[in-house]
Amino acid sequence: MKKHDLLKDGNSIIRVLEIKPDKILMIDCIKRTMPVWVASSTLDSFAQCTGEGLIQTTNFTVTDIDALDAEQRKVMYDRYTLIAPILPFIADERMRAKVISSTAIENNISKQTIRIYLCLYLAYMNITVLAPRKQRDDTELTQDEKNIRWALNKFFYTTKKQSLMTAYTMMLKEKYCDSMGVLADAYPSFYQFRYFYRKTKKMQNFYISRNGLKNYQRNNRPLIGDGVQSFAPAIGVGMLDSTICDIYLVNDIGNIVGRPILTACIDAYSGVCCGYVLSWSGGVYSLRGLMLNVIADKAAWCKQFGISINAEGWSCDKLPATLVTDMGSEYKSENFEQIAELGVKIVNLPSYRPELKGMVEKFFDVVQSTYKKHLKGKGVIEVDYQERGAHDYRKDACLTMVDFEKIILHCIMYYNSQRTLEKFPYTESMIAENVKPHASCIWNWGKSQIGANLIEVSAEELILTLLPRTMGKFSIFGLKVNKMRYHCDGYTEQYLKGGEVTVAYNPEDVTSVWLLENGIYAKFTIIESRFEGKDLIAVQELQTAQRSITKGANQNNLQAQIHLARHIEIIAGSARRSGDVSVKNIRDNRKCEQHKRHRNYMEGAKS
Repeated sequence: MKKHDLLKDGNSIIRVLEIKPDKILMIDCIKRTMPVWVASSTLDSFAQCTGEGLIQTTNFTVTDIDALDAEQRKVMYDRYTLIAPILPFIADERMRAKVISSTAIENNISKQTIRIYLCLYLAYMNITVLAPRKQRDDTELTQDEKNIRWALNKFFYTTKKQSLMTAYTMMLKEKYCDSMGVLADAYPSFYQFRYFYRKTKKMQNFYISRNGLKNYQRNNRPLIGDGVQSFAPAIGVGMLDSTICDIYLVNDIGNIVGRPILTACIDAYSGVCCGYVLSWSGGVYSLRGLMLNVIADKAAWCKQFGISINAEGWSCDKLPATLVTDMGSEYKSENFEQIAELGVKIVNLPSYRPELKGMVEKFFDVVQSTYKKHLKGKGVIEVDYQERGAHDYRKDACLTMVDFEKIILHCIMYYNSQRTLEKFPYTESMIAENVKPHASCIWNWGKSQIGANLIEVSAEELILTLLPRTMGKFSIFGLKVNKMRYHCDGYTEQYLKGGEVTVAYNPEDVTSVWLLENGIYAKFTIIESRFEGKDLIAVQELQTAQRSITKGANQNNLQAQIHLARHIEIIAGSARRSGDVSVKNIRDNRKCEQHKRHRNYMEGAKS
């Protein structure tokens, strides 16, 4: 027997606290009463017991200290602090009682509470037993509360967006009326109904059940992401997006065309506009134009519109090595993902996460708010354009696409070079080099820093990479692509062997296709000259029209073959068949028949 040993006899379990030659200080671990001295012989019938046996007998769970939360740990140590001064005097009953009394007065707590903590600790000799147990809300709902919960789920938390009073009325109708619709004597009041609703209301459930998950993700979801700073530590991360401009445009003769689509690429680190495209159609078509504009010489581009700019104000002529997009179909298309062959990494963000592409959203907001205040009454859409009786802003349209693109270019120049970035996270080196808080200045500084990730690529290589692809087939007739034949010198063996290959084609001009082999593009020219210069749709229409004509003639061809067979059979059937045919004198017979069938064609011509 040693100090702190556990001993068991039947249903009794004790812990040895002190040992003297003739007596032992022990505590009853089951009843958890204050320690007492007993004669040593009293424990002769007791046997050794383990801590697991004590826990199993008392059905008391001893929690691991790492599993406790901060509040539980605080309370645990507070309680231990109360009993710690008592532990040295545990064997002296008089001093023990005195310390308990003074501790109770000092901490304004009852002596019985201190004894409970002390006995609990001595029984298990583990500080974690002093931690408070987490309260479990196992309160059973009353029948009225169950009915209220049912009514809220069925009538209130739905996309029909019914009011609380409506849900309450429907609950009374369904749960508290008899078969004749007469209301029972006892039923919950509306105030009880509303109290239960407020007590159990969860805002996330409220928004999703009444407005839908997509609306919640777009308008109500907490915006707690770190945004672009988490994956844009330097320049070279381009964010792509499109928006429909809030203005109606006309064509050159003054007829209204509609609202143009602005597609842009914004550097996530500096916020500079790397490139843009203004078009009437979006999708992959606008992305090709955007990528070409990203690598274009911006000074030369602006010069086409009569705008002279400083090259340093828009010095973007390389492709960002990372392109961040949303889940738009054009960005997930196979054509656009081919840009990865140039070393570009494409990151697809989840839907309805605007905070993750805040730079490009901010660009659209700045550009549109900049031009709209100067173009009121010229086709610009106001916030009330969908309201009943609102002004028809289409009638105000007067700008052409060329005019509007000049305005967009000026807005971009302001956005890049003049707009102040007040909240940009400046580094010590940026402050030391006195980098101005403009997107273009940060971009120019960032290009020389370690980590800048830009890819230099030619326009031809870029456009070939973004062209749609299909399977072509070699044969002795050439390379067949989209049901047209193409040729290139040096591919005789391939024509003879056959086989399928990957081919890039331009749907706007079928004159040429490009065989893609080991990353190298080989140009093939069309053999059928009648298709030269035509787009793929026009060629397919010609091929379809030809098949239609051929299909119509096939029925007549079948009928003609039937008539031909019938005539041949009639003629063959009327021929006289003699006995055995002699095979002698064939040459003489032939000369005789030649003489009989001979005609003088000159005489026939004279007549």
